[in-house]
Parts: sequence; C-alpha cells; structure tokens
Amino acid sequence: MRNIYDYSLSNLTEIMLELGYKKFAALQVYDWLYKKRVKSFDEMTNIKKELVNYLKENYTIGTLEIVRIQKDIDVRKYLFNLGDNQKVEAVYMHHDYGHSLCISTQVGCNMSCAFCESGRLKKVRNLTSGEMTEQIIKIEEDLGFRITHLVLMGIGEPFDNYDNVMNFIDIINEPKGIELGARHITISTSGIVPKIKEFTNQDKQVNLAISLHAPNNEIRNKIMPVNKAYPIESLMDSIKKYIDKTNRRVTFEYIMIKDINDSKETALELANLLKGINCYVNLIPYNETSHIEFKKSSKEQIMKFYDVLKKNKINVTVRKEFGSKVDAACGQLRANYEEGK
Repeated sequence: MRNIYDYSLSNLTEIMLELGYKKFAALQVYDWLYKKRVKSFDEMTNIKKELVNYLKENYTIGTLEIVRIQKDIDVRKYLFNLGDNQKVEAVYMHHDYGHSLCISTQVGCNMSCAFCESGRLKKVRNLTSGEMTEQIIKIEEDLGFRITHLVLMGIGEPFDNYDNVMNFIDIINEPKGIELGARHITISTSGIVPKIKEFTNQDKQVNLAISLHAPNNEIRNKIMPVNKAYPIESLMDSIKKYIDKTNRRVTFEYIMIKDINDSKETALELANLLKGINCYVNLIPYNETSHIEFKKSSKEQIMKFYDVLKKNKINVTVRKEFGSKVDAACGQLRANYEEGK
C-alpha cells in the first residue's frame, strides 16, 4: 500500500476525480491529514464511507516510528525507523529566529564526503516524499508546536533524490496542508551541477545552500569526491546563472576543519572566489566523531577566518554550536544505534 503522505494536493485531486469524486474530496482528506493530523481514515468523519473504505484498502497514513531521541539545550535529535527497518535521522534546533528542523532525504549517501559520518553509510535508497513529510509531522507531535524553518541537510544528497524532493516541497508548501512558507525552506546540495541547472528553471521560491567547504579544487577534491565530477569552476558558473535567473541569495556552507581548510590564506582565497556574488557564508564548527580523524578548528582560528571574510566584504556568520549530549554529526546517531551504542 502507498503512503498517503506521498501525494501532493494536485496528485490527490487527480485520484479523486478518477474515482468519480469532486475536487473537494481531496481538500477534505488534506484537511484531516495536515490540519487535524488524524492517524486513521476512520477519523475522517465528513467523508463518504465508500471513499474511507477505498483509502483504507489502498493507502496507509505514515510508516515512520521514532526509536530514539537525544536531548540537550535547544536541540533534539531523532532517529526514525522506516517501514522496511531502515533508519534515518533528523534534528530540531531552537534559534532566536524560530524553530528549525533538519531532515534526511535518503537512507545513506553516495557523496562520500571525507568529513561526514553519513558518507560511511552508502546509499541504500531514496526517501519518498511522504517519508520526508512524516519526519516533520512526527517531530511536531513530539515537540507540541509548529516547525517554522526547514533545512534539507540531513542524511543524503537532496539533488540525488530530485523528483521526490520537488514533490515534497509542493506538499509542505501547500496552504491547505502543512503550509510551511517557501522562503523558510532551504535545500542544501554538495554541488550536483546538472540538478542546480534544472532547479534554476523550477518555479520554487525555496532557498538554495551549497556545501562548499573549500575554495579550490585541490582541497575540495580531497574532502568532497563530487568535486572531481563537477569542479569549482562549473559549480560557481551554475550558481551565478542561478542567481541571475532567480535574483535570490545563495548560502555557502563551510565546515571548519583543523589544518585542512581553515587557514587565513584559504579564507582570502574564499573571499576572492565569492567576490561580487549575492551570497553569505555560514561557517560551521566541525562535529568530531570517533570514526573520522578530522578535528574541529579552534574558536580562535574560526574567528580569524571570519575576520578575513568580513574585511573583504563577504557576508558571513558562524553557526551556533549546540549541546554535547547529542550525537551531533550528521549520521552519527544512526551509526551509533546500528553499532549498539
């Protein structure tokens, strides 16, 4: 049976019309799912009995189960069990600007970034649109309030699951559904240039973030294998075309790794690379794990890097570090769970 959360309102409307019902039937189902948040079709009391029976026979309402939660100040990390017993994770963070959630888009990841815990766990499969949607629903239930900002930066490469991610954006952006504003949604990619070009021509108002992490091909090739397929020159060309077409600012994510990409010279090279581009840089203190040898840059080194960018008129922030009581690195909670920790 299919997960009912996999369907956008337009998809569900087509199904209702094919079954001989009016468009309004799809709106009713959506209201029960996303506004009233029911857990069974039998609770949809204003829908015709034969339609309820059809839905029960052909669809499920969700497949995810929360199997572990780690908590600390301003952060909760969730591990989900999927319908086929695969595992993914998501993390809630409280910021001054609102309630932010970072979700996964794949089981495992094929990008193999050297610094990333998820890269050790090769891609098993894509998440469906419904599995992404349900991460939001389950976490909002646990928290007791609405998520205000969403980032697709958990396990997986969103643009390697492009069609499901685009459908997911339609689902959560729908005013009759979860109604999360497009400008409060950010898709982060490691730099799959053909998909960036395709995304440029989509009529989506969501934000785009690039996991850059190095200002040159030499460093980026060592820590991000995707750069060998799409080197910085082609990546930056696609970003400039995206900005020209959409007139939207791009975020460049930059993990600070000791003695790898954190020197003042590297900062100056990054400033020169980004000069004149409508963007800002998000410096991210590295989350160390027991499986990967990289170490985080010192706070002093991060601020030196920050100062170089500032002096060169690059908009830059340093991401807030959250509590140490959670497996903070992407994929770390899942890896530790699988290892019995």
